[in-house]
Amino acid sequence: MRILGIDPGTGRLGFGIIDYRADGRLELVDGGVITTPANSDEASRLLTINNELEEIIRTHKPHVMAVEKLFFMRNVTTAMSVSQARGVVLLLGKQNGLDIFEYTPLQIKQAVTGYGKADKNQVQEMVKVILKLKSIPKPDDCADALACAIAHSMTTRFA
Repeated sequence: MRILGIDPGTGRLGFGIIDYRADGRLELVDGGVITTPANSDEASRLLTINNELEEIIRTHKPHVMAVEKLFFMRNVTTAMSVSQARGVVLLLGKQNGLDIFEYTPLQIKQAVTGYGKADKNQVQEMVKVILKLKSIPKPDDCADALACAIAHSMTTRFA
């Protein structure tokens, strides 16, 4: 099963694609970020996210999409912006026939590290270990998206 993990954002949207093999192994396929210019209007940024993510989906043909859920944010403007980006992601997933699964940051941390209150460094280190990488994926948004994809594979494994 090919899993596309998403760490939503408007300025930087992280994506990570892994293959979950029948023998339980996980393999990195691709990962990175979609970056939009800070001086662009919201609609232009959302269009960029849509177009670039659609190309990623067409290129890699994932079977499912795992998206990080929004958690409480102190900055309402940021929360609104991230919500808009999530809307584009969810719509694009459905338009491409993907089953979509959503995970809270706590669920992702629990699945990847075994501890729901793990810090960012612990999660990133476990992403590196689980995927047998030489270094932690950069930037952080990419590592977070891969963690979301890994969380889905762990959920699938125990379902």
